[in-house]
Amino acid sequence: MAAFAQVVDLGSFTSAARALGVPKVAISRAVRSLEKRLGTQLLTRTTRRIALTAPGEALLPYCRRVAADTQAARTAMAPLQDARTSLRILADPAYGRLLLSPLLPRFLEHYPDTPLEVEMSADLPATPGEWDLLIQNGPPRAEGLSGTKLGNPPMILCATPAYLRAHPAPTTPAALAGHAVLIPGHAVTSLHLRRGAQQAQIPLQPRLVVSDPAVVHAATVAGSGIGVLPEFLCRQGLTMGKLVRVLPEWHAADVLDLHAVCDLRRASQPRVIALIEFLVANMVPVLSRSEDGPARA
Repeated sequence: MAAFAQVVDLGSFTSAARALGVPKVAISRAVRSLEKRLGTQLLTRTTRRIALTAPGEALLPYCRRVAADTQAARTAMAPLQDARTSLRILADPAYGRLLLSPLLPRFLEHYPDTPLEVEMSADLPATPGEWDLLIQNGPPRAEGLSGTKLGNPPMILCATPAYLRAHPAPTTPAALAGHAVLIPGHAVTSLHLRRGAQQAQIPLQPRLVVSDPAVVHAATVAGSGIGVLPEFLCRQGLTMGKLVRVLPEWHAADVLDLHAVCDLRRASQPRVIALIEFLVANMVPVLSRSEDGPARA
């Protein structure tokens, strides 16, 4: 309701986000959630302006009172907020090491007054804890959390040219059963592939199953078999010819869904906003699928 009042009074979602100190997407979600809960449209939106509907006009005075109370509460709580200056980040070790670690020096360069405390843990908490931001595979899993999507990198199949010379490349998903397949995950006994609307479920006895995709990548580059890997992790090897796409029209159906998750009580802190916006600006392009080159398999 406070977000809705700010959008109306300031005339745009961008201005409301700036005033409340949250990402613009959080304001859009808040207004959509309010409309969904009330079962009616509150605003009409065009590319140039927003306008109130009749239900929006009726609701606005109540929302303005909520906005005023919210600001009063923030003012009252300001002296009691945690005085520490460091940002605490918790990340799944596999993707934290691959995606977050290379960006940390750049963040420290851009924000020299914001120290970081980073922990890589395989046991990610489902509920808010003593951290400011959580990097995980999947959306928030509990109430009181806000998630920002970082990307859905596709999972592709790759092998070295040497492996494919010794073991002819499979031409159908079923042929993978005769190969050494290397898979990130836990207790994998089958591989689910997708090509457009077509799907294939392949029973396997993988040669390697490990939770860390970096280990799968290293084993693939060493010629140990056909690796099922995030596309972004294979780009350099594919470009240099050290890796070759296998079944290039197919992708693993279980794609990653990486999110930056924070406690709603910390979501409006400028340093948290700065970190999320930095990750969106720098990590999302990495996770976006690159243009496919000529298929070689």
